[in-house]
Amino acid sequence: LLLRRECCSFSNGEYVKAGLAELEQWCHDATEEFAGSAWDELRHIRQAVGFLVIHQKPKKTLKEITNDLCPVLSIQQLYRISTMYWDDKYGTHSVSSDVIASMRVKMTEDSNNAVSSSFLLDDDSSIPFSMDDISKSMQQTEVAEIDPPPLLRGHSGFSFLLQHTE
Repeated sequence: LLLRRECCSFSNGEYVKAGLAELEQWCHDATEEFAGSAWDELRHIRQAVGFLVIHQKPKKTLKEITNDLCPVLSIQQLYRISTMYWDDKYGTHSVSSDVIASMRVKMTEDSNNAVSSSFLLDDDSSIPFSMDDISKSMQQTEVAEIDPPPLLRGHSGFSFLLQHTE
């Protein structure tokens, strides 16, 4: 969502919000065994989409945005979505220039305090899988025993793939 400007539009927000409503219904209908904490894990995207579709963004203060509307999003994420937002449906504006300026100040303060400046989500180390667990669960495949596809075998640039079969 935060990587592409065309994803930060009002209509895309409505589209994703509709999809999230279907996921919410599935999570509600599914048992805890299948849904688990899936809905909670989507809180970042839910809040970002909530920002995209909320009306009267220019009237929102930074405090309202950070405390009420998007409390789990970082200031970098809020700045990114605020500056990339465009309303392709009604032509409304994003947050006020004062809010954007306040976000810049806050990001500068955060950068002085060594807080991450990335707008992307950091890896979640709470996921209970070690690299050892993952490697044990994978089927071992000897790639030297795999023949290249015919399209690659016929192309001289891939002749090195044939060396093991000869």
